[in-house]
Amino acid sequence: MENLVNRAQLQSYYEGKKVLLTGHTGFKGAWLMAWLEELGAHVTGYALDPEYEACLYNLLKSGLKGKSIIADIRNRERVHETVLSEQPDYIFHLAAQPLVRRSYLQPTETFDVNAVGTANLLEAVKSLEKPCVVVLITTDKVYENKEQDVLYAEDDVLGGYDPYSASKACTELIIQSFRRSFFPVSSWHVHHKSLVSARAGNVIGGGDFSEDRIVPDIVRALRKEEPVLVRNPESVRPWQHVLEPLGAYLLLGGALHQNPEGFNGAYNFGPYPDDHLTVRELVNQSISSWGKGEWIDGSTANQPHEAKLLKLDISRAMRELNWKPKLNAADAIAWTINWYKQEEDLAAGYTIAQIKRYMEL
Repeated sequence: MENLVNRAQLQSYYEGKKVLLTGHTGFKGAWLMAWLEELGAHVTGYALDPEYEACLYNLLKSGLKGKSIIADIRNRERVHETVLSEQPDYIFHLAAQPLVRRSYLQPTETFDVNAVGTANLLEAVKSLEKPCVVVLITTDKVYENKEQDVLYAEDDVLGGYDPYSASKACTELIIQSFRRSFFPVSSWHVHHKSLVSARAGNVIGGGDFSEDRIVPDIVRALRKEEPVLVRNPESVRPWQHVLEPLGAYLLLGGALHQNPEGFNGAYNFGPYPDDHLTVRELVNQSISSWGKGEWIDGSTANQPHEAKLLKLDISRAMRELNWKPKLNAADAIAWTINWYKQEEDLAAGYTIAQIKRYMEL
C-alpha cells in the first residue's frame, strides 16, 4: 500500500493552518515543529525552557518562524489563555515528563505534569468555539505489561509499573473521560472537537541529548572514546526513528480533520512485529554505524525496574490510516548515528534534509 506520509498529502492537511504544539522544546517536539513549518503550518509552541543548553530546539530555533511560549503545562490559567488566544485548527500535545528512571525520583511531579497537565489542556479545549483536532501523545508503556511475547493492541488493559508508565495510563483515562463527557464522536456536529491518543514505541533520532536514554548515552561514550555502559542488554523494545511516529501523528491529525467522525480512541505506532531489537543489538549496530567502540554491561541488582519485553500491535493504524513504517530498525539506527556525526553548525540543515528525505521514501 502507498504510505500517505508524503509531502503532498501532509501539505494538504497543514499548509496555512494554525497549530498549537505543546512540548516544542523537547526532542520530539522540536522535530515536529520543524516538520510542521516545512509543511507551511503556522505553529505556536508552548513548553518549558529546554532542560539542556545542547538540545535540538536550540540548534533549530534561529530558523524557526513560529511563536514560542515558555510556560508550564501545569499552569491551568496560562494554558486556557493560550488555547483561546491562538485559536488553533490542530493541537499536538507532547508536553510531558518523559523519563522512566526520573519518575522514580519525582513521582508526584510526573503524575502532575503528565496527567493533570493533559486535563488542563482538554479543559481549555472545552472553551474553544471552533473546530479543532487534538492529537494527544502518550506511550507504548500504558499497557499492563505481562512481559510475555505478545503484541499489545489498543483495547488491551492499561496499567503501568513505574510512575511514568502509570501516569501515562492515567492520561489515557483522562482523554477517554473528556471524550465521553464533553466530546463524544456522535455529537461532533455540536462541539466540533476531535480527540485521539497516539501510543508510540521507543524513539531514537538525532538531537536527543537527554540523560538516561540509550542513544544519547551511546553517543556521549563514543565521543569520549569510552565504553558504553549498558543496562538491561537483553531487553526488547519497539525501536523506531523519531520521524516514524511524528509522521503518523501528522497523518492521524490530518485524517481526523478530514473525517472528524471517522477516527477516535487510540492508535499504536511502532515497527513491524519482526523488527524489534534487544538493547544489545541496538548498541552493537550503533557502534558499527559509528565506526568503532565497545560496550560493557552496567546492570546492577538494585536498579529501578524497567520492562524487559514490550511489543506493539500496529495493525489498526495500518488498516484504518493506511500507515506503515518506512524505516526498519537498521535504517533508524543509521539515520540516527549519521545525524550525530554532523558538525554542530550543520545539524539544523541536516535535520530538515532528513525530514525531506523521509517524505520522499
